[in-house]
Amino acid sequence: MVKEEKLTQEEIEISRIRIPRNNEVLGTVEMMLGGDKLSVKCNDGNTRICRIPGRLRKKVWIRVGDLVLVEPWITQSNERGDVVFKYTPTQANWLKRKNLIK
Repeated sequence: MVKEEKLTQEEIEISRIRIPRNNEVLGTVEMMLGGDKLSVKCNDGNTRICRIPGRLRKKVWIRVGDLVLVEPWITQSNERGDVVFKYTPTQANWLKRKNLIK
């Protein structure tokens, strides 16, 4: 007889966490610029104007202070980027404990 383990909501969120890959960087939303654009202070020291792609625009609500994953553009990589993922507060705390966030 196998005993089933119930996962808590926190464990489910942490199991789905997205770690930055390739040239992706973590950042904190500083200001909403209107439409689908926002200003993000990235961990690499740059402040980028980022856009929210259409696939995330209506599914994910982003506010000032949220932790996001940014993929810099190929051109203007230090100035512009796309928001790839938004972290929940639980996921952000886990990243801080693992020293992935400064």
